[in-house]
Amino acid sequence: MKTELTVLDGGMGQELIRRGSPPGGLWSAKALIDKPESVRAVHQDYIDAGARVIITNSYSTIPSYLAKENMQSRYAELTETAAVLAREVADQAQAAVRVAGSVPPLSESYRHDLVPEDAQARPIYEVIVGALADHVDLYICETMSSVREAVNAAWSVRKVDPNKPLWVALTLADEPGGGLRSGETMAEVVTALEPFNVDAYLFNCTDPKAISVALEEIAPLTDKPTGAYPNRFHVPAGWTLDNDVKIKPIEMTVEQYLEFVDTWRQSGASIIGGCCGIGPEFIAALSSHLE
Repeated sequence: MKTELTVLDGGMGQELIRRGSPPGGLWSAKALIDKPESVRAVHQDYIDAGARVIITNSYSTIPSYLAKENMQSRYAELTETAAVLAREVADQAQAAVRVAGSVPPLSESYRHDLVPEDAQARPIYEVIVGALADHVDLYICETMSSVREAVNAAWSVRKVDPNKPLWVALTLADEPGGGLRSGETMAEVVTALEPFNVDAYLFNCTDPKAISVALEEIAPLTDKPTGAYPNRFHVPAGWTLDNDVKIKPIEMTVEQYLEFVDTWRQSGASIIGGCCGIGPEFIAALSSHLE
């Protein structure tokens, strides 16, 4: 059954790379330091394309990435910078645009085996949420690869800023039906997150075929909104941002993306956008498709 759709933005990091920012290292955090106007421009392009929720460029403003240039002490400052930039662009938009504060993995994306211990993760997440709090309309704990990672992020949001909406976006095994990257099931996710009154469940940075299956699996388990923002690559075992393991691109045209969108909407998804490799042209096509 199709429902009214909230249009998210697309990927930030890959879009910055496409516009000349260096890959690896500090990744998208580098642009906050060297080219904040590029971050503004990407946010603006997504709004112009029809996005009505934009996500802060705080995915890589985490101590583990910033430590590569001995800047880990600046993680709160740079997280707030990302939130301020998004807020300013959203407030200048002619349409009503909400800002979602990105609460990311604290180690490497997709690596459930590298998730920090709870006692280490939660204080860092509390600082991140505190840096976002004055500037965002909601939070999105994104690319959560395991139940424990999602719980730590959600716990911290609810402790620091409990009254704003909380979305949790999960990253899935590339093989459809394989659950999270950790292998945990949708039932385990919903049960573990129930105490935090999550406002929406999404799937992100994942093969679109896997998202299609996961949306069907989670539908009978929750009455909360669901959504999707896929990427355009598979991640081999052992990948990190800086090692030599190569990702495998997914060839997905705009037309194929829109076919997935229709499938997801039939499964009840009401929040849709894009992650790595899904640029403004995809979001513009999505907006036109809805019209």
